[in-house]
Amino acid sequence: MNKFLSLIFLLPFFASCGNKYRIEGTSSINEFDGKMVYLKASQGDSVINVDSAEVVHGVFKLKGQSDSIMMVTLFLDNEGIMPLVMENGDIKITIAYDKVSASGTPLNNALYGFIDKRNELELKLEDLDRKGARMVLDGLDIDDVQPQIDKEQEELLDEMNEHVKKFISSNYETVLGPSVFMMLCSGLPYPIMTPQIEDILKDAPYSFKSNRAVKEFIKKAKENMELINEHRRLQDSEAGTVK
Repeated sequence: MNKFLSLIFLLPFFASCGNKYRIEGTSSINEFDGKMVYLKASQGDSVINVDSAEVVHGVFKLKGQSDSIMMVTLFLDNEGIMPLVMENGDIKITIAYDKVSASGTPLNNALYGFIDKRNELELKLEDLDRKGARMVLDGLDIDDVQPQIDKEQEELLDEMNEHVKKFISSNYETVLGPSVFMMLCSGLPYPIMTPQIEDILKDAPYSFKSNRAVKEFIKKAKENMELINEHRRLQDSEAGTVK
């Protein structure tokens, strides 16, 4: 499964009441048959099962009423498969070896439109090394090829960062903004204020920054930045003493 999907932070974001959801899932993966799938979400510091169903001949169905719109994760037994939004309406889930998707409701359509575009950019980045190798094999000088590859890589990274920022900023007030922000942050080795994260936060409304998970990340990231800066100051001081 795509590594970005596996990093989903189980993050609820309450938005409305009395949502009736109907989920119909299909899987082309034979190993799913006869197993249970679960919808799980975080509640405080714990993770709860929201709903479950058995996969029969590649099909599973879930339906019910939720007190809120929330971000959940679909699990197969204990393995997280994909994120989706539990919201009012008919949700179609498709699971294959090379792709997962959820569609049929506004927020799920938006989420997987975002993920598809991001995956497309990731594939282009992964292909750059192969492109460079092909250019060299075709007779071009590596000293001419590398600057071109580096330039294309920088442009793709800028495009990806802008894609992520635009999606989060357009969803500051929905479940998707905080959830995708935490997906982004979970890719870091530890909480830290990177230029990209600072750029996302600078225009974020209070409702976004006060989200429980986002607020905790910001707090820890600032604490880590203080420790890093203090370490640098000590190193500079020691270097000056040696001189």
